[in-house]
Amino acid sequence: MLIDIRTRIENISFDIRCVTAQKATEELTHNNGILIDVRESNEAASQPVHCALNIPRGVLEMKVLEKFQDASIPLYIHCASGVRAKLAAEQLIQMGYEKVSVVTCPISTINRTLKK
Repeated sequence: MLIDIRTRIENISFDIRCVTAQKATEELTHNNGILIDVRESNEAASQPVHCALNIPRGVLEMKVLEKFQDASIPLYIHCASGVRAKLAAEQLIQMGYEKVSVVTCPISTINRTLKK
């Protein structure tokens, strides 16, 4: 049976922590976490989040282990709509990362909040 993306997201078998841009910004200033943009490179280039590390969703599992060997590092994941971020967060948690959050705001809100 085929399922659509909405059903796929609803069927993630564990809770994924979701935070606003404001909450992520507050936490990032204290916990040395990393903001990861999982949009495609061309999307990130056309509407960048300047303090985010761009690792496209399609290569996340391969690239994240190269950059972050500490499972306890706080990772904040964002994309344009939240769908790729939630799928990415699910995968990171399954890989063993312990502190994964999804930033649930539009790119413009993230940029505005990070500039404060």
